[in-house]
Amino acid sequence: MIAAPTTGIIALLPEFVLAGGAMVLLMMGAFRGERSPAVTDVLSIILLVLAGVLVILLPAGKLVAFDGSFVVDDFARFLKILAILGSAAAILMSIDYDAREKQQRFEYSVLIVLSTLGMLMLISAADLIALYLGLELMSLPLYVVAASHRTSLRSTEAGLKYFVLGALSSGMLLYGASLVYGFTGTVSFAGIAKSAAESGPGLIFGLVFLFAGFCFKVSAVPFHMWTPDVYEGAPTPVTAFFAAAPKVAGIAMFVRAAVVAFPGITAQWQEIVAFVSIASMLLGSFAAIGQRNIKRLMAYSSIGHMGFALVGLAAGTSEGVQGVLVYMAIYVTMTLGTFAVILSMRRNGGMVESIDQLAGLARTHPTMAFLMAMLLFSMAGVPPLAGFFAKFYVFVAAIKAGLYVLAVIGVLASVVGAYYYLAIVKVMYFDEPAERFYRMANELKVVLGVCALFNILFCLYPALLVGVASAAAHSLF
Repeated sequence: MIAAPTTGIIALLPEFVLAGGAMVLLMMGAFRGERSPAVTDVLSIILLVLAGVLVILLPAGKLVAFDGSFVVDDFARFLKILAILGSAAAILMSIDYDAREKQQRFEYSVLIVLSTLGMLMLISAADLIALYLGLELMSLPLYVVAASHRTSLRSTEAGLKYFVLGALSSGMLLYGASLVYGFTGTVSFAGIAKSAAESGPGLIFGLVFLFAGFCFKVSAVPFHMWTPDVYEGAPTPVTAFFAAAPKVAGIAMFVRAAVVAFPGITAQWQEIVAFVSIASMLLGSFAAIGQRNIKRLMAYSSIGHMGFALVGLAAGTSEGVQGVLVYMAIYVTMTLGTFAVILSMRRNGGMVESIDQLAGLARTHPTMAFLMAMLLFSMAGVPPLAGFFAKFYVFVAAIKAGLYVLAVIGVLASVVGAYYYLAIVKVMYFDEPAERFYRMANELKVVLGVCALFNILFCLYPALLVGVASAAAHSLF
C-alpha cells in the first residue's frame, strides 16, 4: 500500500483534471454564450476520456490519500472506467437530441462532468464523510439535469420529485452514518470494521438507515418510488444517463461500505441485501408487464437489474463481488444500446415513447431492429448473449454461499422478466409496420453498434472482463 504525500496527489489526478476542466468549460460557456454548446459537448467527452486514461495509468497497487479516506484500488479503477464510459456515451447520445429539440445548453455537459467527478469520489470513498461528499456532488447535478427541459411540465415535475426524495434519502443516510459513528467512535471504514463485531444492536439500526440511503441511489425496492416518474419525465438522454453511470457509482458505494466497513456483521447485512434483492427482482419483473411507455418500462427493468446485481453482494464473498462487477459492466452496455434506439424513435417532428410505435421496425429499419432484439434478449438473460453470463456469475456466487432460495427466486424472476422483453421483439417483428422513424444519428449508430456487438460477441472471449473483475473484487478482501 502506497501512502506518501505525492502519491496522494497522484491518486486524485483524474478528479483534479475533471474539476479543473469543468471550471474551464463553465467559463468558456459563460463567455461564448449561444455559440458554445456543441464545442462544450465535444470537449466534455474529451475531458472524460482523458480522465479515464489517467485512471488506467495510475500506479499499480493500492493508493491512499487523506489519511485513508480516499482509496484507489483495482475495485475503484474498474468502476471508475465504467462510470466514465457511461457518462461519455450519455453526452454523445444527447448531441443530436439537443439540436433537434432546440435544447442546446452548455451547462448540460458541464453538469454531467461534475456529476461524474462526484461518482469518482464516491467510488474511492473509504470513510463516511468522503462517501457523503461524493454522493452529494454526484446527486446535485442530477437534480438539475432532470429538470433541464424548462418548457416541459413533465421534466420540471421529474426534477422536483427527484430532488425532494433525494433530500429525504440523504437525510436517512446521514442519520444512519451518525448512528454508526456514535456506536463505533469512527467514520473510517477500517475503524468501523474493527469495532463492528462488538458494537451490539445499535449499530444494526444505523446500518439499516445507511443501506436505505444506498437503496435509493440504486433504485432498489422499497426506495424505488421515484424511478418510473423521473425516467419518464426527464429528457430521454438524461434518462439514459440516469440508467447507466450513477447506478455504477451507487453499486460501488453499496459494495465497498458493506464489505470493507461491516465484515464483522456480514450475516446481518446479508439478510437486508437478500430481502432488497428479492423485492427488486420481483417488482422489476412483474410491474413492467403492463407498461406501454418504453421509458417507464426501462425504469422497472433497471429496478430488476439492480436486484440481480445485489444477488452477488448478498453472497458476501469475493466471487459474489466479481459477479456484481461483471453484471454492472454488461448492464451498462445493454442499457446504453437500448436507449440509443429509444432516442431514434422520432417521427413527425417529435419523439415518440410508446412501445406500439416500434411496430414493424424489422421491415422499416431491419438492422436497428436486429440489434435492439439482441439487446433485449441479452437483458432477458438468453444464452449465449452477455446478459446470460451476467446472471450466471451472480447466481453461481449465491449458490456457493448457500443462498439457494435467493438464486431460485432470481431465476424465476428472470423468466417473468423475459416476457416483456420478448413482447417488444414481437411488436418489432410481427406487428404491421408503423410510419418510418427519421434517420438514426451517427452518434447513436456508434453507441448502438458498439453495445450490441459487445453483447453478441462476449461469449467468444469472456475471460478478459471476468479476469479484470476478479482482480478488482479480490482487492476488497
